[in-house]
Amino acid sequence: MKIPIFVSRPTTLNPNQEAAYKIICAEFDRFGMEERRLGGSDYPTELPLKEVLVLARHCAGGVILGFEQLYIQSGTRKRGTPKEQVIEKAFPIPTGWNHLEAGILFGLQLPLLVFKEDGIGDGVFDPGVTDAFVHRMPRPDMLDDDRYALSSVFMKWQAKVREHYYR
Repeated sequence: MKIPIFVSRPTTLNPNQEAAYKIICAEFDRFGMEERRLGGSDYPTELPLKEVLVLARHCAGGVILGFEQLYIQSGTRKRGTPKEQVIEKAFPIPTGWNHLEAGILFGLQLPLLVFKEDGIGDGVFDPGVTDAFVHRMPRPDMLDDDRYALSSVFMKWQAKVREHYYR
């Protein structure tokens, strides 16, 4: 029986994002884990946020994947406040569900792994917000040293997941 892992990611991915996701899923397979996520392995029968909590309670760890879902090219931050700023540089935004699901997983004290694409920030993707280090999203063209580093990250994390699962 595989160890269930809650995965927070958007339902729709572009080809590069799908390739990164497959690299992460290969690590799950390597360590005898299976992904669980709403809209993927599980479908809600009640309110989605309630279903996230129910599903997360049956998992031994969580992975947050900060993939771009919205690309902001212009706009205004904190409009109408004394700290209002015109956006001068375009930036990506992940799905808001990443933050909600990360909060639930953190509250359940599950071991977390957090990955983000370049440019993704705020909330759970800011360093020091959770006890989890924020990692760069793996890429299919990464060097052997980077693949080894990714495997090392999963090795350490899966030990915490197993400890949680078997207690």
